[in-house]
Amino acid sequence: MPIHVAVVRAGAEARLRNALLLAGLVLWMLYTRVYWSLHAMHLGLPQCPFLAITGHPCPFCGGTRSFAYLWNGRVSNAVALYPLGPALFAGTVVAIPLLAAAVLADRDVTVRLPDRLRRALLGCAGGALVVSWALKLTLLPN
Repeated sequence: MPIHVAVVRAGAEARLRNALLLAGLVLWMLYTRVYWSLHAMHLGLPQCPFLAITGHPCPFCGGTRSFAYLWNGRVSNAVALYPLGPALFAGTVVAIPLLAAAVLADRDVTVRLPDRLRRALLGCAGGALVVSWALKLTLLPN
């Protein structure tokens, strides 16, 4: 089961994708950094549409507040709101400098996984999301 990883010159689509992803992640991190101040002034993003319609949290509800708690070092609060929050926060912190380097160096990373491994990884990620959502619906606060 070989895994192929290569650093290649970025094409136009990869440059645009990397730049937009970098901008989105930076803006997201900035928003979550100042979330509590914005929340106090009623300037936050609107409520989750799924929650507003169904009365139940969506699989991603609590993510914003989880990141905001992590900025303040309150890991237990972050996990209680969104169990995947700390892992996603850490991934975002790692992804931003990698994307910035890719954009500045005009490079892209290609990863080719065997189909079986790709399906297993997607299944694990989907399973983690389902378990997180089940916890949100049953045990954890919203």
